[in-house]
Amino acid sequence: MTHKRWFTPWLLIAPAAVWLVVFNALPAINTLILSFTNAKPLGGGTFVGFANYTRMFDDQQLVDALINSIVYMVVCVPLLTLLPLLLAVLVEKKLRGIAFFRIAFYTPVLASAVVVALIWGWLLNDRGVINGMAEGLGFLSEPLPFLSDRWLLLLSAISLTVWKGLGYYMIIYMSALGNVSRELHEAAAVDGAGPVRRFFSVTVPGVRNTMLLISVLISVFALRVFSELYVLSNGTGGPGGRDMSLVMLIQLYGQGLTGHLGYASALSVLLFVVTVGPMVFLARLNRKES
Repeated sequence: MTHKRWFTPWLLIAPAAVWLVVFNALPAINTLILSFTNAKPLGGGTFVGFANYTRMFDDQQLVDALINSIVYMVVCVPLLTLLPLLLAVLVEKKLRGIAFFRIAFYTPVLASAVVVALIWGWLLNDRGVINGMAEGLGFLSEPLPFLSDRWLLLLSAISLTVWKGLGYYMIIYMSALGNVSRELHEAAAVDGAGPVRRFFSVTVPGVRNTMLLISVLISVFALRVFSELYVLSNGTGGPGGRDMSLVMLIQLYGQGLTGHLGYASALSVLLFVVTVGPMVFLARLNRKES
């Protein structure tokens, strides 16, 4: 009977395997092939070798997009690695009414990134609530260009990402904190360690692997950010298009009937390489620390 059912495991994994091949593997291979051509949406294209990759060295928009993506990652990783941990430590305590704060912190995660970005734009534009309140209270004499200055727009998008992601990573940390031994906290308290000392000596080492996982997730998301910058800049990429992310740049070159699919595909390959880099670095760092 067992011999006749040798194919059962293969039947179980077949749907997932077909999905991965059709929607992941084949498009990835096709993108790699297209990156060596000058293909257009309405035409086949011819082989051009590494022309699309050498073109990157003269593309100032690509340089700006890489800088934006790196800044996004460098700012988001520490904030979204540490702040959710602090929130998780606070809301894991069994206090009356603590469930309300857990729900409140997690609620932004449920909202669409596009909807939140639209609300953020309404709050931060020249006539928005933030500038209006600041001017009304006398803190500003003129509105701050949150959405028309390159770096302020980038920081506005980062603040949106951090605000929206706090609850999601807080839940992950709460799960990890449940595995930290209470006996270690009690032993540290008996030895005279205060809350801060116990946090750094017991809690942080206990969730170190979770912190690494979250750092990887945030790095990948930050390098692939799209909705926040796209909506806040109204699809223009900010002043002079200098606030574009790599994904926005790929969309810019690949869209339309006259889009450059070959170059957009090469940028997609670059995005893959750039995304894998932080993952490999963090994995090696974790191995060395272990």
